[in-house]
Amino acid sequence: MIMGEKKPLSEIREMLKGYKKVLVLGCRTCVAICMAGGDKEVELLSSQLRIASKKDGEELEVLEDAVERQCDPEYIEPLREKVEQCDAVLSMACGCGVQFMAELYSDKPVLPAINTDFIGVTERTGVWTERCAQCGNCVLHLTGGICPIARCSKTLLNGPCGGSQDGKCEISPDIDCAWQLIYDRMAGLGQLDRLEEVIPAKDWSASRDGGPRKIVREDVTDDVKEEAKK
Repeated sequence: MIMGEKKPLSEIREMLKGYKKVLVLGCRTCVAICMAGGDKEVELLSSQLRIASKKDGEELEVLEDAVERQCDPEYIEPLREKVEQCDAVLSMACGCGVQFMAELYSDKPVLPAINTDFIGVTERTGVWTERCAQCGNCVLHLTGGICPIARCSKTLLNGPCGGSQDGKCEISPDIDCAWQLIYDRMAGLGQLDRLEEVIPAKDWSASRDGGPRKIVREDVTDDVKEEAKK
């Protein structure tokens, strides 16, 4: 899931200067799980903004809401009436949600309350760690399900560097050497021979060949659905 952290209140208040009425909008999916932008976080941030504004003698009316996903039009289109009441929207979604809200409501400023960090997992309560760098060409079948791009400090694709010691990265003793993890995993699977296969250097230009990346499933597009109804 996408991981994010709430921006400092001072930075958020600076963004809101000049606006009299704002909608604090949460997202109940990824950022809710990492406790950055769900219903509770919306309520807390809204209260902080009201208290801080009142203390400083500033006029600020804060509305609250949250949707399942801000990256999906079916959830954000019903917000139109509430959005139109406000001077700006303060989105507590990831960067995708902020941008999609801005596209749909082009006449309203949509401001980010969250810093989007990475795609990761819940390691334990209150701890989330990166697992995927979205490189567009997955090699996990060659590395025992452990991503060398996301988990190796040097993103090495063919074995460890000379700096790792005792299974730890030279960057920090708190960071596991990704290639030690890969080796141990492949040994446990009895597949060490797979590590003899050289993984070609990634062609980053292929994954970023101009403009935003896109996936199109022709079999489920609206055009196909409409044709099937005929």
